[in-house]
Amino acid sequence: MSWYMTALKKYAVFSGRSRRREFWWFVLVNAIIGAILQCLGNDPNDPNFWNFIGWLYGLAVLIPSIAVQVRRLHDTGRTGWWWWIGLVPFVGWIVLLVFNLFDSEPGTNRYGPNPKGA
Repeated sequence: MSWYMTALKKYAVFSGRSRRREFWWFVLVNAIIGAILQCLGNDPNDPNFWNFIGWLYGLAVLIPSIAVQVRRLHDTGRTGWWWWIGLVPFVGWIVLLVFNLFDSEPGTNRYGPNPKGA
């Protein structure tokens, strides 16, 4: 959970680097919260309330999601502009997934020191 909070504390920080752990914990916690809100949104008694809360949560984590993705790309030695390839249907998501699975560039790169401290 601390990795999730680390990403949220860097709300709109698009510079620097993020470890795989920070990125994937952020994705996992967002997926769990999204799934819970989706299940609550299926409540026949008051679906609009939970759907509204889900939309608010999605808007609240939009900027941090983009920021942590850009920092993760920086960690692999790529420019943050690669984020835009995610908008290409199907293929873009696969490319970003592969990039996110790569390990950090060792040592310091043009985006900053290695966040692993190595």
